[in-house]
Amino acid sequence: MSLQGKTLFVTGASRGIGLAIALRAAKDGANIAIAAKTAEPHKHLPGTIYTAAAEIEKAGGKALPLVVDVRDEASVYEAVEQTAAKFGGIDICVNNASAIQLTGTLATEMKRYDLMNQVNARGTYLTSKACLPYLLKAANPHVLMLSPPLDMNPRWFEGHVAYSMAKYGMSMCVLGMAAEFRKDGVAFNALWPRTGIATAAIQFALSGEEGMKQCRTPEIMADAAHAIFVKPSREFTGNFLIDDSFLYEEGVRDFDKYRVDPTARLMPDFFVPESSKPPPGVVVG
Repeated sequence: MSLQGKTLFVTGASRGIGLAIALRAAKDGANIAIAAKTAEPHKHLPGTIYTAAAEIEKAGGKALPLVVDVRDEASVYEAVEQTAAKFGGIDICVNNASAIQLTGTLATEMKRYDLMNQVNARGTYLTSKACLPYLLKAANPHVLMLSPPLDMNPRWFEGHVAYSMAKYGMSMCVLGMAAEFRKDGVAFNALWPRTGIATAAIQFALSGEEGMKQCRTPEIMADAAHAIFVKPSREFTGNFLIDDSFLYEEGVRDFDKYRVDPTARLMPDFFVPESSKPPPGVVVG
């Protein structure tokens, strides 16, 4: 049940959910490659690959900060090779890097369409492909996409077709690669939050400070990811998981500990199918 000595390659790990997943693994004594673009402090967004590395080391892990643009094939391959050279291989790939713009078709410039699809769908495909030669040699290899269930309800597309296509592209990688590499024992799974998660994307791009109060902390996603990574990869693959439902199945009963403000109503996230009901006692919306 531990990730001690395991090596994780995590995209977008300088902040938010990616960093939370890295820190949870670091508590076990894992090695973390922080593959992200932020080398210099951003005027609005907290954290760089170097501040993330310091947090990971403090938490008990080993860190390798790497400046990586997942749109750049050479950048990804070089980072993967550096990670394997430093830590002796790669056991887990986390495709967390993502770009978002919630605009309709006429309001979406093609450069934003390209950015979202290059980072989300193509970046996930590329990073997974680059890590696979090392994952195929690992004892219990996992690939995790931070992407939603493939629910083809038009409500998830009508307001932001470009973003939805990009996120569902990540999930299609799960669907196809889980089947393709099942016989090789490499697990591909998707994890998605039932509620908003308190990250910079919520604060600056969507709902501001009030919206943050209606969110859960990134730790719920980190705990769920950890529970996935310790499962036997040959037995647990091709799953599209909602964070709290999965953790409930794993024995978690206290979900209030993840709330930013226990007095505020929880904000529902996009893409959660109507058939997915929250755990007992959890009220969303």
